[in-house]
Amino acid sequence: MPLDQSFIGRTYPPTSSYAVGREKIREFADAIADPDPLYRDPEAARAAGYPDVIAPPTFLTVINLAAINTIVEDPELGLDYSRMVHGDQSFTYTRPVHAGDELQVTTRVKDVMARAGNDFLTVHAEITGSDGELICTTSAQLVVRGEGA
Repeated sequence: MPLDQSFIGRTYPPTSSYAVGREKIREFADAIADPDPLYRDPEAARAAGYPDVIAPPTFLTVINLAAINTIVEDPELGLDYSRMVHGDQSFTYTRPVHAGDELQVTTRVKDVMARAGNDFLTVHAEITGSDGELICTTSAQLVVRGEGA
């Protein structure tokens, strides 16, 4: 069953905030095996001009995934999660995320299309701070394999 085209343009507002902490940043840096001191040492981060340790560029996957799952788990969309694979993802930052940030995510379905028997869902997100400042925009493309794929 093809994905519901009426989802194009649908927006999902933030449902909560995410408090970025030093420990979460360190755990993420450990998980991706990145020893950069800017992710671990507050003094090194301050010396580089940041208010606290900064997060690796892909850190926002932590909160972005939950926002995307809100969309893909919507039964009206018609997505079979067992057939979904991650196709592409990008992050465009206005500034690095740092410990102490309170983040909110607004997601929007940018496109739903079918090609070669597969469905493609493109989701954009705006990640803002507690003051409403845009920190990052993300784009993710999800592929739902067709029945014969």
